[in-house]
Amino acid sequence: MKAIFLVGTAGSGKSLLASNIFDYYTRTGHFVGILNLDPGVENLPYTCDIDVRDYVDIVSLMKQYDLGPNGSLIMASDLIASKIEDLQRDVDDVNPDYLIIDTPGQIELFAYRASGPFFIKNLNAEQKTSIFLHDGSLITTATNFISVALLATSVRLRLGLPQVNVITKADLIGDKIKEILGWSTNMATLEEAIAKESDGESYTLSTNLLRSLNLGGFAQGLIPVSNASGEGLANLNAALSRILSMGEEIED
Repeated sequence: MKAIFLVGTAGSGKSLLASNIFDYYTRTGHFVGILNLDPGVENLPYTCDIDVRDYVDIVSLMKQYDLGPNGSLIMASDLIASKIEDLQRDVDDVNPDYLIIDTPGQIELFAYRASGPFFIKNLNAEQKTSIFLHDGSLITTATNFISVALLATSVRLRLGLPQVNVITKADLIGDKIKEILGWSTNMATLEEAIAKESDGESYTLSTNLLRSLNLGGFAQGLIPVSNASGEGLANLNAALSRILSMGEEIED
């Protein structure tokens, strides 16, 4: 089994992309399962094969411990670690070729608390990778692009997984997508864009972060994806295949 974790900011389109990847792999003849790891989600665009909500109930936690919504989400996310054996058993029962893991909408609950890395380390899978979703509507300025790129790099460091970077909502940002793709492959172009948007301390901070990201090897192309049209899924599959299968399952 090969595990694919979807990680990104709230509203970036993780659940929709999980559904689209499921459909794509299914059409190409693979047996795919989806694991929902978001204990607070109410509606999903797919049918879960394994669901953390079967073991962690947000409403019950709120009532039992007199918690508000945020406190109960934090507690629920921490409880995920204690349910690893139950979730692993459910995964083994499904036994898919690919397991798509839809992580919580609040990225900090999965990436920066102990339960997320613990779950990744202890999930039994032959290969594991992550997809980080750059919300296209958030990265239309150079400074925002760097901020999200810094977050993506931080998450990669925290989770310790090979990471594929995608831009979601590519169909909603028009011609801006070309400029964003230019930023992702040409640091000089991005630095010029920063100079036009900011000055003083903001410029200095942005360029210093940019150079740190460059030294860390972030200068790699992003993959634009549209959850509405499915555009870009073939390129995403190729990138995943290079990591998970050394290119053996790339489809046209």
